[in-house]
Amino acid sequence: MKYPKLKAGETSDTYVIESPVTEADILQMAKQLAMYRLSKGRALTERRLVFSHLQTLLQFHDYEVLALLLLDTEHRVIGFRELFRGALEVACVSSREAVKIALEHNAAAVILVHNHPSVDPEPCQANRELTTTLKNALNLIGTQILDHVVVTYEGCVSLTEQGQL
Repeated sequence: MKYPKLKAGETSDTYVIESPVTEADILQMAKQLAMYRLSKGRALTERRLVFSHLQTLLQFHDYEVLALLLLDTEHRVIGFRELFRGALEVACVSSREAVKIALEHNAAAVILVHNHPSVDPEPCQANRELTTTLKNALNLIGTQILDHVVVTYEGCVSLTEQGQL
């Protein structure tokens, strides 16, 4: 992975800044690194790291985004696909589109992720209904939903950890 203004550090996973960077540069580099950490073939081994990467990708949007983190049978990343942008409501999100994307990528499992532009990361009733709707649709094609993660700039909430999935 190559970043402008950065070079690899002496130890693994470290970088040295070669010139001044702006806050926008830092945010862009963080998003690129998060996408790299969620790139094809990467095994998802630590839940908190996955949450951190998802938070980096979605926390600053001023609109809601619903995405699918597509996984193979060994829970390695196949891809990250945005499914919807806007005011998230069950009626707005197409189960058909989620199934289509899962089939296109031959996903054995997915992690649903969406952001709350507000500070409150707690899932609302519409989030739970959406999870159930997509879970039922994806189960029909043999794709399991492992989690639904709600992201804000203050953190992430997992419906699986809350026992709601």
